[in-house]
Amino acid sequence: MAPGNPTMPLRESSRRHPSGTDGSDEQSMARRHPGAAVPVPLAAGLGLQYAGLVLPGVVLLPTIVFTAAGVSEAAMLWAVFASVVLCGAITMLQGCRIGRFGAGYVIVTGTSGPAIAVSIAALAAGGPALLAVLVLALALFQFAFSARLFLFRRILTPTVTGTVMMLTPVTVMPVIFEQLNSVPPASPTLAAPLSAVTTLAAVGCIVLKGGGTLRLWAPVIGIVAGSLVASAFGLYDVDGIVDASWIGFPQARWPGIDLDFGPAFWGLLPAFLLIALVCTIETMSGAVAIQRASWSKPRAVDFRAVQGAVAADATGNLLSALAGGVPLGFRPNGTAMVEITGLSSRHIGVAVGAALVLLACLPKALAVVLAIPSPVIAAFITIMMATIFAIGMNVVLQDGPDYRKGLIVGLSFWIGAGFEAGAVFPELASRLAGGVPPNGMIAGGLTAIVMTLLVELTKPRSGRMEVNFDISALNEIREFIGRFAARRGWDAAMTARLGAASEETLLTLLDQDEAAAEAERRRRLRLVARSEDGGAILEFVAPKGRENLQDRIALLGEVSAEDAIEREASLRLLRHLASTVRHQQYHDRGIVTVRVNPSGA
Repeated sequence: MAPGNPTMPLRESSRRHPSGTDGSDEQSMARRHPGAAVPVPLAAGLGLQYAGLVLPGVVLLPTIVFTAAGVSEAAMLWAVFASVVLCGAITMLQGCRIGRFGAGYVIVTGTSGPAIAVSIAALAAGGPALLAVLVLALALFQFAFSARLFLFRRILTPTVTGTVMMLTPVTVMPVIFEQLNSVPPASPTLAAPLSAVTTLAAVGCIVLKGGGTLRLWAPVIGIVAGSLVASAFGLYDVDGIVDASWIGFPQARWPGIDLDFGPAFWGLLPAFLLIALVCTIETMSGAVAIQRASWSKPRAVDFRAVQGAVAADATGNLLSALAGGVPLGFRPNGTAMVEITGLSSRHIGVAVGAALVLLACLPKALAVVLAIPSPVIAAFITIMMATIFAIGMNVVLQDGPDYRKGLIVGLSFWIGAGFEAGAVFPELASRLAGGVPPNGMIAGGLTAIVMTLLVELTKPRSGRMEVNFDISALNEIREFIGRFAARRGWDAAMTARLGAASEETLLTLLDQDEAAAEAERRRRLRLVARSEDGGAILEFVAPKGRENLQDRIALLGEVSAEDAIEREASLRLLRHLASTVRHQQYHDRGIVTVRVNPSGA
């Protein structure tokens, strides 16, 4: 089975390590696999943990939005219920991966924080019906973006997505730090600090020193320990749990959809499309990050999973528009929990979604989660955000550091931090954003995109050609490479190296699946060549393939069968000729980028 396939057998990722590793490390690596089998009790327990951590935010955001806009309590209760149910359903879809919808990883969906301000403005201007049509427009934008994601591959790079991931804690932590002191005025002075420190210490010690099995329960142990300390100071709301009913549903209130498209719609549409872009980049960043966290060995990013994650988000927003809810989006809880527990089975994602749907129908269970004191939740989320920041750094560095990337990340991060703190022209920024308060993720993300776009536009002019996706195209490719090398003034050795790399890349692409290759004879191959930093970049845009060449090169030599060695010949030559090989797989095409440096470079 293909290395890039998320359903590869568990045995591929659970091979024994050298004798220097202990049993717990091997067990952890075996668990770190999206297809790993998980016992039902363990899946249910982790699902409830994840759901309990994301639930306060899912409930709080629509409550804030509808309350701030002065909407009726009945509409607010329905919006909260719809949001929790839809977040659970889309989290399940992300884990299941049905067709082109869903990533096949543990991606938790929640209500969208960046959309709070624009959602309040929409409700104030036209009520729930106007909000519904604007959320519908947001969903359609995400559907279109998912279908044509490959068009943005040079702009939404790992540098951009990693920067957005690093900015997630920057936008979240100011609110979280406020929650550390969110206790009743009459509470003892040490109540909040002791509750938070107990949670931090319990989770931190288990994650740092605990074994694989104990790490699975680190979140619940830390939260229970912190809650017990908080209860000693009277911070745990037991009365709310007692008063809540066991089963309950709010009265359905469908707001309809405002299709008048009046001035209020057109005035708010740009802000919602901007939020759609930010939410989409967040989801892309999360889909890339969860892939890095879900495998025991480094693997090439599967952009089909990224497309599926964005399509699932779009589905959630479409359903939210029809149900009268608020915009939904990626929440980093799942990625952080995978890092903490070391368990990445997609079955956990399904369990999280099912737990959210269940909790939405059980007010008493909901009250148990919502009664957890704010300092305890804030302390644990602090650990999660630290993990998210580290994952973002790993995404940025996955292709190696360079000075351009360092400048883009550094400048974008600090601009984002400055905007989030309100230190960078806050009044001007708010006016330019249509009255929306400055947001660090938007500011930093847009800065990274603009700088990346500037780098792309100032690169030397590239040459391009299009030929049949067939072995007969080799002569045309050699002639094209010869002309390209001659224009750059490269010597015969470099020209020969480029020609050989092009030939081996084409042969490898054709050899991925002979039956599929026969059916693809009528398809076309586009080759783009450009110079960069003294070397050459060759980009092959071909029909989609079954295997990821980047992963196959990384696994060279691990399979000793005679037929496998024969099939690896082109890959071995390509690895020798090229400095780097990157393979991006999308639903309808594959893009192989080969960098070739002159000999001795």
